[in-house]
Formats: sequence, C-alpha cells, structure tokens
Amino acid sequence: MSNDFIFTSESVTSGHPDKLCDQVSDAIVDHFLKHDPDARIIAECAVSSGIMFISSHYASSASLDITDIARRVIRSVEYPQDAFDADNCTILTSIMDHSKTDYMPLDLDAMSDGELDQLTARQQTSVFGYACDQTKELLPLPIWLAHRLAHRMDGKKVAKKLPYLLPDAELQVGIQFNNGSPARIHSITMVATQDAESDISNETLQSDLIEHVIEPVLKKEKLNADENTHIHINPGGARKGGGPAVHSGLTGRKTGIDTYGGYARASSAALSGKDPMRIDRVGAYVARYAAKNVVAAGLARECEVQLSYSIGSAQPVSLRVRTFGTSELDERVIADRLKDVIDFRPGGIVRDLKLKTLSAESGGFYRKLAIYGHMGRTKPEVPWENTEIADKLK
Repeated sequence: MSNDFIFTSESVTSGHPDKLCDQVSDAIVDHFLKHDPDARIIAECAVSSGIMFISSHYASSASLDITDIARRVIRSVEYPQDAFDADNCTILTSIMDHSKTDYMPLDLDAMSDGELDQLTARQQTSVFGYACDQTKELLPLPIWLAHRLAHRMDGKKVAKKLPYLLPDAELQVGIQFNNGSPARIHSITMVATQDAESDISNETLQSDLIEHVIEPVLKKEKLNADENTHIHINPGGARKGGGPAVHSGLTGRKTGIDTYGGYARASSAALSGKDPMRIDRVGAYVARYAAKNVVAAGLARECEVQLSYSIGSAQPVSLRVRTFGTSELDERVIADRLKDVIDFRPGGIVRDLKLKTLSAESGGFYRKLAIYGHMGRTKPEVPWENTEIADKLK
C-alpha cells in the first residue's frame, strides 16, 4: 500500500442540524449531572423544519425541563427566525423516568477493588483511541485543521465582519501525505449558508471567507497554502437559507467529526447524549487517553488502542495496541504497561477521570464537546487529553 496519498476530513459549525441535536442531547446530560452526579441518562434528538423531537430515558433525583433546555440551546446558536425560531418551534418529547427501579447512587472513590469489579459493562462495544505526532494535540492534521476553521467561522469576529452568514457551514480539509507524513495542504473546501434575503455574490463570499477565516487560521497555526492548494468555497453556488429549515438533523450522526475524521478507526456508537457510566462513550475517551500517552511518552509516533467490552464483564475482554511500525517496542509490551497504569473498568474510568463531576465544575461541559470534536480538545480542558501518565509508561 502506498504511503503517498491525500486524506480529507470534515468538520461543521454549531448551527449544522446534526450538531444542534448533539448539543441539545449533551445539554440534557449536563443538566442532570450538574444537579445529580449519579444520574443515568440517555437523550436523543431529531430536528427538521420548525420541529424538534427529543427522546429521553433517565434515572435521577434531579428534576427535568427538557423543553426549556432545548430552547436555550437553540437560542444560543442564533439562527434567524426563518431558519429556526427558538421560541416558537414545536418541541415534542417522549420521556421515561426509571428512577424507581434503576437509580443507584455510587460513591466510586469509596468503593473497594472488588466492588468496582461488580460494576460491569451494560453495553457490548469495541472502541478505539488514536494519537499521532502530526499536530501538537497529537491528532491527525486533516481533522485538526478542519476543526480550527469551523471554530473560527463560529467566532464573534467573523459574525461581526460577515453578518450575512448563517451559523450552518461545512468545512473539509485535504492534506497530501508523502511517505506517510503530512507534506502540504492539498485543498480547503467550505460550504457556507447565508441569510435568505442576502444579496452577497459568491465572489464576495469567497473573498470574505478567505480573508476572515482561512488566512487568519493558517497564519495563527503557522501553516501555509501554496500555489497549487485548491480552495473551493460554495462550488455549487450560493446557499440561501440554512439550518433545520433546509436539512434535518439527528444525534450521533457525525461520529467521524467527533473522533478522528475518518483517519483512524472509531466506534460507530454515538458519543453525545449519554451519561458517563455508558462504556460506549467513556471507553472511547479512555482509549484516546491511553493512545495519547503512548505517543507523548515517545514509545511510538502513532498509536491505536482497541478496547472490547462485553455485557457482564468489568474488564475489557480485549486490549490491543497497534503502532504501525513506528515503535521499537513490542506492541504487547506497550499493552501490558497500559494495563499497569490505567484502570479500564467502567467504574475505574469514571472515578479516575472524574467524569461525573465535570458538568458541575465546568458549566455545560459535555455540551461544549458536541461541536469541534471530543478528541484533541484544549477548551474546555478534558481529562482524557492529559499526559500525566506518560512518564509511567516509559
């Protein structure tokens, strides 16, 4: 297989309907955990023109106002009323309260090793964590740069300079790899939406986005486009109108954006809308934590950690490490070192990464993860991006 190739990854802005649904789902998770760190919650959302549907199952001592939570999230995205009206859209809910049968507060810090063994996985899943030395965050360059561009488009500076834009945009970055390493920016493609009443030409849109989005990001990150870099902005022409008025959304549909942009393997399970005791969510976080610390320790330039969980078992039934020929150590040795320093049991993951208390300590913690990816984050600070165990792995 050739090591010379072009790889593309996509990101989207906060007003994309799929990401609106992820944000609403995680805002519901935050609401519960802020008032009750022991809450168990699943929240899923679907949205279309003028209507949002939310399904939620929970077990908690906290009260719930799903409609109010959803309207606050929609309002914060700042759609114009003709794209999605936060105050007058229809919100349908299907809520099931399992508190009488499934609510079980757990003091993980006080539990013995044997008690943690009894907290087995409730879902069967294989999750993957990945890290590489292509960026300072140890994330693949295509998705890393796509997230930077999406974050810039959502920023207040761009909103002030380009008020005709809607908060619904798609961005794709193509990186040319030579001998397996990033060599140049092959392409940047952006599809931006604008107000239905806007008379901005596509030529003006292109120059505005190059000046206010692409060039500032490349300058800040010390990256350069060259004379052969393809920059495509709305190649299909102007996009008038955006958000749910134009296309529908669903929680968990952008798993590639949430993880590694397709550059590395990732579980097909959604990350958003699940409480921290869901192993298909937090397993992906601890797998990233493990892989990142392997690379940060200098044990490999590239690392994938695969964890497989079965219902009824606390420990993963499989822990596999792949370093793609970038390590001098046997991959089984690295796997054994990871087992020595990381507790991969569901209760151990939540306890050690303090995943139940983050919503109370940092307002809207999980909702913030719903855009610009769950991996490689610096804002908010997330525990699975820490590299404090790297020295222990050496």
